[in-house]
Parts: sequence; structure tokens; C-alpha cells
Amino acid sequence: MSGALLLVRASADEAQVLAQARTLACAMRGRMQACVALDRPLAYIYSWGGQAPTHDGARRLSPIGEWRGASAGAAAPYHYVVATDVAPGWDEELNRWYEEEHMPGLAAVPGNVRCARLRSEDGAPRYHACYDLVSPQVLERPEWLAVRHTEWSSRVRPHFRNTVRIMFRTVLDDR
Repeated sequence: MSGALLLVRASADEAQVLAQARTLACAMRGRMQACVALDRPLAYIYSWGGQAPTHDGARRLSPIGEWRGASAGAAAPYHYVVATDVAPGWDEELNRWYEEEHMPGLAAVPGNVRCARLRSEDGAPRYHACYDLVSPQVLERPEWLAVRHTEWSSRVRPHFRNTVRIMFRTVLDDR
């Protein structure tokens, strides 16, 4: 997995987001994914992989890991993001928890197509967990809830800081 460039836009207008993603696709050599938040005027436009040029307002994201989901190959019209910082001294534990338990467990949930972890090189929140899903209801499945409520999760999650959780509708995904 190569790095990604994330452009955050204060817009929920699908046509505007698509137009901007297509314009950026000409300048960026990565695959494009554009998502519009379901509950706020916000859009994320990703350029996955390749070497994207510096762009005003962009955040460079470095890959930490990628997991094939239980529903790999299915259409993924939803993109869920959990972005967070972590209390000082907890980075190693957070990353071990994500790598060994959390991401593999969530990837195994039916309806999860793929997931990835990224680290922001350009500010907070530093860690991004991204999930491409068949529906928002995947987050309500008993399997998903079981992974979120383990003993290890209960130890790590109180050390999250500046956490943002956003469900998006994917409007463009050429990956």
C-alpha cells in the first residue's frame, strides 16, 4: 500500500465534490476516492498511492496497514473513518492493539470490504482508521460490537484524544 493524500472540504454537494475529484485526478497520479459525510457538510477526497503533488489544504497520510475485509470484492458505497490522537506514552500500545486485535477483528465482520490504517504527516488527528463498508448498519452487527468491546479495547480507548468518527457515502471510487 502506498501513501495517500487527503483533501478535506467543507461541502456536501455531491456534484461539486465529484468535479473537484475529477479535476484533481488529472494532477495526481493515485487512484481517487471521494466521499460525502452523511451528517455534516464535509467531504474527503483521497488520492491513494502514487506520488501526489503538494496541494493546498491537503494532508499527507502514510500507510500503517491494510486488511482485506470479509466482504472483499463487494461494492462499498460507504466509507467510515475514525481519526484520533492518543495520550502521551500510548502510541506503542495503540498500534499493537490495532495491528493484533482491532483491525483483524473488524476486517472479519461481514459487510466490511476493506480497511486501512494511516498516519497523518501534517497534523492532528494523527491516526486514521478507514473502513469501506456495504452499509452503515455493519457498525451495528454483533460481530462488530464484540470487537469494539473487548478487554483490550477497554484499556486502550480511554486514551484516545481529539477523536472524530464520520460515516461517508462514497461518490467516486476508482480503486
